[in-house]
Amino acid sequence: MMNQILFAGVIGLFLTLIGTPLLIKLLARKGYGQYIRDDGPREHASKRGTPTMGGIAFILATVAAYFLSKLITGKPPTYSGVLVLGLMVGMGLVGFLDDYIKIVKRRSLGLRAKAKMAGQLLVGVSFAVLALQFEDARGNTPASTKLSFITDFGWTIGPVLFVIWALFMILAMSNGVNLTDGLDGLATGASVLVFGAYTFIGVWQFQESCANAQILPSPNACYEVRDPLDLAVISAALMGACLGFLWWNTSPAKIFMGDTGSLALGGVLTGLAICSRTELLVAVMGGLFVLITMSVVIQVGSFRLTGKRVFRMAPLQHHFELKGWSEVLVVVRFWIIQGICVIVGLGLFYAGWAAEK
Repeated sequence: MMNQILFAGVIGLFLTLIGTPLLIKLLARKGYGQYIRDDGPREHASKRGTPTMGGIAFILATVAAYFLSKLITGKPPTYSGVLVLGLMVGMGLVGFLDDYIKIVKRRSLGLRAKAKMAGQLLVGVSFAVLALQFEDARGNTPASTKLSFITDFGWTIGPVLFVIWALFMILAMSNGVNLTDGLDGLATGASVLVFGAYTFIGVWQFQESCANAQILPSPNACYEVRDPLDLAVISAALMGACLGFLWWNTSPAKIFMGDTGSLALGGVLTGLAICSRTELLVAVMGGLFVLITMSVVIQVGSFRLTGKRVFRMAPLQHHFELKGWSEVLVVVRFWIIQGICVIVGLGLFYAGWAAEK
């Protein structure tokens, strides 16, 4: 069973290592270079023209790694796996349209706000509705109408409120990753850490599944997750694909992921959280994305209420650049912050399991 995870990770890594430079050449030939805003840090002006839409590389690599791992091991895809991948691809398509308009139409803000929101809502609603279908033998669907932290808790919120909650999570996380994607390798490296954590969570939930409760020390210390092993396979594929992409995306970046990549990563991370019943835990493990998003909220709120800015520039990473930190220094220290968030999240996950033993 675990061979699927190994194959998915290795294939994802290999495909982006060899595929990303081919994509760089293709994008450079077509002149699809990054637009740099004039009001950003002056050091970023040198990045103008760097190929963007690099998210195409790890999206395709992840999908290919997932299905190739299934083909190699002879295991069928699951509904949870296909839905989470569908969410990633759908959000990636919205981001691709945004990037395409920025580059080809030379419109710096990309898609109109209403059109971009409509695309995200369409993808998010489709995922949320379908995630409540496809019961397995135990009656579990890919998602649950209960809120979750380590596992499901509390009362059922019902399908309508669940769809609204899922949409909020998808929009918040996808835009959080999008805001984080401002420095070479920052969002990619942070994502590698989170996907590594979700690989571990998927394996743990599979080993401690309620479907195997008869062989567990305590029937209460188990997880009612529909397809935990498949979520681990996707996480491993993403970790490998992002790691391979990071080789080309690290400073000085040869390619940027663009909205194509950042919206896709935020979407798939939310899908993994919803389907693994760790909806609130993802805010801890993706703490860097939350922190950077909050810096923008604080900056905008402060300026509108008082006319004063809290940070020299938002998102937060640019504030430290303007304070004199080098780009590499900001990225590495923010990776450390993300690593701490992942460790805390995994600690809480383990503590929740241990408390039930």
